[in-house]
Formats: sequence, structure tokens, C-alpha cells
Amino acid sequence: MSGKKLVIVESPAKARTVGRFLGSGYDVRASVGHIRDLPANRLGVDVEQDFAPHYVIPEKKKSIVKELRERVKDASSIYLATDPDREGEAISWHLASVLNTKDKPVHRVEFHEITSEAIGRAFTHPREIDGNLVNAQQARRVLDRLVGYKLSPLLRSKMSKKGLSAGRVQSVAVRLVVEREREIQQFEAREYWTLDAELSKRPRRVKSVFKATLRTIRGEKAELVEEATTNAVVADLQGAAWQVLEVSKRDSQRYPAAPFTTSTLQQEASRKLGFTAKRTMAVAQQLYEGLTVGDEGSVGLITYMRTDSTNLAASAVAEARDFIADRYGKEYLPETPRAFKSKAKGAQEAHEAIRPTAVRRAPDAVAHDLTNEQLRLYRLIWQRMVACQMAPAQVETTSVDIGAGPAGAEPQFVFRATGTVTKFPGFTLVYTEGKDEGEEVEAKATALPALAQGEDLDLVRLLPEQHFTQPPARYTEASLVKALEERGIGRPSTYAPTLSTIQERNYVLRSGRQLQPTDLGFVVNDLLVKHFPNIVDLNFTAGMEEELDEIAQGERDWVNVLHAFYEPFAEDLQRAEHQMESVELKPEPAGIDCEKCGRPMVIKFGRFGRFIACTGYPECRNAKPLLVPIGVKCPECGGEIVERQTRRKRTFYGCANYPNCTLAVWQRPVPEPCPVCGGLMTNNGKKGIVCGKCGHVMEEQPADEARAAS
Repeated sequence: MSGKKLVIVESPAKARTVGRFLGSGYDVRASVGHIRDLPANRLGVDVEQDFAPHYVIPEKKKSIVKELRERVKDASSIYLATDPDREGEAISWHLASVLNTKDKPVHRVEFHEITSEAIGRAFTHPREIDGNLVNAQQARRVLDRLVGYKLSPLLRSKMSKKGLSAGRVQSVAVRLVVEREREIQQFEAREYWTLDAELSKRPRRVKSVFKATLRTIRGEKAELVEEATTNAVVADLQGAAWQVLEVSKRDSQRYPAAPFTTSTLQQEASRKLGFTAKRTMAVAQQLYEGLTVGDEGSVGLITYMRTDSTNLAASAVAEARDFIADRYGKEYLPETPRAFKSKAKGAQEAHEAIRPTAVRRAPDAVAHDLTNEQLRLYRLIWQRMVACQMAPAQVETTSVDIGAGPAGAEPQFVFRATGTVTKFPGFTLVYTEGKDEGEEVEAKATALPALAQGEDLDLVRLLPEQHFTQPPARYTEASLVKALEERGIGRPSTYAPTLSTIQERNYVLRSGRQLQPTDLGFVVNDLLVKHFPNIVDLNFTAGMEEELDEIAQGERDWVNVLHAFYEPFAEDLQRAEHQMESVELKPEPAGIDCEKCGRPMVIKFGRFGRFIACTGYPECRNAKPLLVPIGVKCPECGGEIVERQTRRKRTFYGCANYPNCTLAVWQRPVPEPCPVCGGLMTNNGKKGIVCGKCGHVMEEQPADEARAAS
């Protein structure tokens, strides 16, 4: 090994892939993430000395550091090939600081995809470690440590509760969820009615029947606010003559969504695959770092997955355009390549969007080499990339105004029918973007029969319907990530850990796909809003992100930024220690009585999550897991399938009616029963969606699984 070039990356998987491309002249090793950090048991920041951080090598990393130091001794040069972002830059800096490189040359190499070409370019053009990026990451780490280690103990003391924590981004995320819940609680539904007319051309045939909706009454916008008003209109329309007043047609184009950023990937994986942000990033990491694919060996399948840019390399766009022309035909190719501009505040335009490293490596070609979840996420990324370079969809919309009233007189009522026809599918042949809960879903294309101005129509029936206005939708992981990004809060590397933390700390619960604040979440949020308004202020937090970006660009000094933050924060902290009232949080009723002593059971939160316990403790120590329904019915008894854990904390799924029903499976069930025998279908890794009763296999997971999957 003597004289080899030592290359250090973060993970063993990445080391294997990079090493295959570099060859025998390089010794590629993994640091397994950070090798140095602030101490876990104390603040580790000298506030009086310009926030100087005191870094330590964690006990579990000392053996790794020792081995890397031995490798450095025999190496001719050192290449630090950590991830291409601030976190990766900081890891490289820490490595260079502790590995005793002495007089040996140390190079920083950066690549956004793990392919032979990208790695070759990076090692041909190494650079020095970027101190501005390191300072930006260091400032974020110190900021979060100051908030966490100063504020969290205060919360715990005032609430006499273990496990509480506060953080800059997580506290703002909780505030958004809490405020949305209060909007829902305060919402007052209003009644309103709609009136549709089912009409037909003459003579009536099945394909000549269509619906139109009441738009105006005697020239004014129709507002049906109660049943009596609606019934009066229905009475006026009895015996009315119906005639086409106007037919208008309009052609429009629909354009594809931009390629994925971290935020939009997490959103779409939540909508379409039911993945949590944490699960999405874990699977994306596997696709980026490299998987063994056929005869190619280990290769990175996607570009770096922490990015807020929608830029695409010219070579990737050219490859996609060639593929589209070959696979779908030149009519699906726009005249010029399509470019996108990032909408996120502070987006790093020099980076690339998330895309396949090779468009011609289609999902079906790698299906046998990937797990089911790897394949599904790769397919999503591949489809989005291909679709973004395809021609727009061509849609024709027809609007028909229809008058109703006494024969021969000016119509008193005007109804409107709308139909859409896709004249050319364009990018929708490959992919269409999903919608969040509460967002208006585009209606399916429906064609109207051929209608002409002045044409008389027959009324088939009137269809009055009562409605009530709906409160705003609760946040899902997808819509919360979207809200954070739109407000400039957090950055690509922070979304997934933020969502995980607020759920692990029991501030927010996930019910199905919806996020709801717990009683603890309400109380902690209200305390922070009252005593630390800046910490949970959306604009203040977004402004801090902009200042971190300015540090990364060399425009701000990181120590000055910390001083500007800490001085008012310390004043708030001192004031809160005297003014913040203590809070006693009562346990949430579980809604059932203890089967051992008959006293009520309550929901508690322990080190392993929520559980149910008897209020008679310590006389009665009855406790059991809190069963979490996943939205699937048991095919044996009709009960709820719930998520359970073994004593070794391995997750499995079983019937809530146990022990009367003993159905249990390791793989997560999906809502749809087997189309062959009605048995329970489960997500069974590489095998796909499999029936446990007859063995029937579905190639793709049903879309509705997103409502239940985690």
C-alpha cells in the first residue's frame, strides 16, 4: 500500500463505489460520518471567547481515527472526497485537522454524482478546503448548540418533564403545525348548496347526456346559501326551456415540473409513495452512494440528493433529449432544451438537481438489482427527469353556457358545462406531479357532446347538493416541508431530521399522513412564543438562514453573526428563568379502563415512544403499547391492522384483536386486498406487493398505500 493516494469518504458503500472507479493506485477509506463534534455532555462552546467551539473525538470514532492516521503515514497524498455541501466541507476540515497529515499534500475533491466521468474530473481538478463553507456550517452547529443547551434545560425544569428539547428550526416547524391546528379548531363551517342540471341533446342517447352547473340567476352570481333558496330555484326551473347560449373553445398548454430538489423529492415521495422524509433520504443515499447493477458493478444511480437547485448539466439534458426522441418520437421533444430556475430562497444555483446519473439506465433495466423501495424512488426520480425535458401537453377546453327559463323569454338562469380533451399528451405520457391534501386536484379530462349555439336541450334531472365549507387541511410531511422551504426556513440537509425530531419528541403525531400537535406540543410552543418570540418567529429564523448563506459566500463574519444572535437571546433566557411559569401537563386519556383494576388508562410518553398506562400506578403497574392503526383491515376478522414491536424492537404488523385473532406479518400491509383471493397484500421488498395467502404478485404498489405507509 506504500505510496498510494489515500481517499477518504463518509460511508463504506461510497468507498466501494469510488474505489472501483479509481483503481489500484488509490486506497479509499470511510470516516463513517463526522469524526469530531461538540461534546455530548456539555455545552462545548466558549461564549466569552468569541464562541470558540471545543471539539472532541467521540469514543466510538477513536478506532476509526486511529486507523486513518495509520493510513496517512503510508500515503503519498490525501484526497478528501466528502459530500459536496457545507456538512461535507466541515467533515473534510475536521479530517484534515486531526489526521496528522504533516507535510503531505491534502486535496479537497468534489463531485455531485458517483460516476467514472464525474470522479475523473474531480480528481483532475482538486481544490483547497473552502473556509467560508466550513465557517457557515460551524456557525449553524454553534447556533443550534446554544439554543439546545440553554433552552432545553429551562423547559425541562419548568415542566418537570424529561426528554424535552428546543431547536431553531424544529420549534418553528412545531409552531406551524400548532397554528394550523388552532385554525382548524376555530373554523366555523358555512352551509352552501350547488345545483347541477343533467342535460341531453335531442334525441337522448347515453353519450349525449352531460352535466352543467348553475352560474348566474337573473344576471347575478348564483349564491345558494340554504336549502329553502335552492328549493325555490328548483321550483322556478320546473317546465323551463333549455338552450345553448354560447360555445367557446380554448387551447392551452401544460408544462412539466422542474427536476427534483431535496424538498420536492421529499414532498412527492410522501404523496406518491407514502415515504417519510427520513425514509426518502435514507433510500436516496443508497441510490447516490452506489449499488451493484448487473455487469456494471457498483455505480451511483442518482446525483447528490441534498440540493436546492433545479439546474441540470448540459450533458444530462442532451442525453435526456436523445432518449426522448428514440423512445417516444421527435414530436415529444421541444425545440430547445428546457431550463428551470430555483424558487427556494438562497438556492445554490451552482449545484445540480437530483437526477439519474444515466437516463438510459431505465428503471426496468435495474429492477432486478434494487429493493422494492429503491426501485420505486429511482423510478420517481427517473420519470421526473425525463418528463421535465419533454414537450408540453396540449389541452382543448370547451365551455358551454346554457340558458334556462320560460320558452321564448330571456333566460333567467345560466348554467355552464366544461369539458377538456387532451389533444397531445406530451410529458404526461411519462409523469404528472402529485397534489397535497387540501389542494385542488385537476379534474379528469371529460369530453362534451358536440353542441351548437341556439341548440335546444332536454332536462334529464336537477341535482341539488348540500355542502359545508372545509377548514384548512392539516399539514402532512410533504406540505410542511413545502411550507418551510417557501418561507426560507431550513435547508436541504435539515428537513428530514427536523420532521423526525418533532415526532420523536412527542410534539407532533402522525395520524395517517396528517400531522397533529400533541398537548405537549401546544404547551411548549406557547411557552416559546411568549418568552422567546425570536426563536419561533418565521421571519427571524429565515433571516438567520440568509445570514448563514452570506457566511458561506464570504460576505459575513461568522463570529459577528453569533454575537448578534446570542446577546438578545441571553437576555430573553435570563428573563424567562424568572418569569416563565411552571406547567403541569396532565396525561392524555386513552379512552379505556384498566382490565386489571378498572381505573382509567392514560397515554404516556417514554424513551421508546408512546404507551398506555394505568392511572393507579404505582399500586397498579399495568402498561401496554399504544397500538397504531395503519389504515388496513384484517382479512380474517375485520379488525384494524396495527404496528407492533417485538421485545428486540423489531417492527411487525398484526391484528388489534389479538389474542382472539393471531394474524401477524413482518412486511407492511397495503390497503387493497388481493384481487385474486381477497387475502392480505404486503410490501415484500424486491418481490413487490405480494399476497400472503395465494402468492399473487403486483408489480407496483397501489397509489392509495400512501395514506397508510410510513
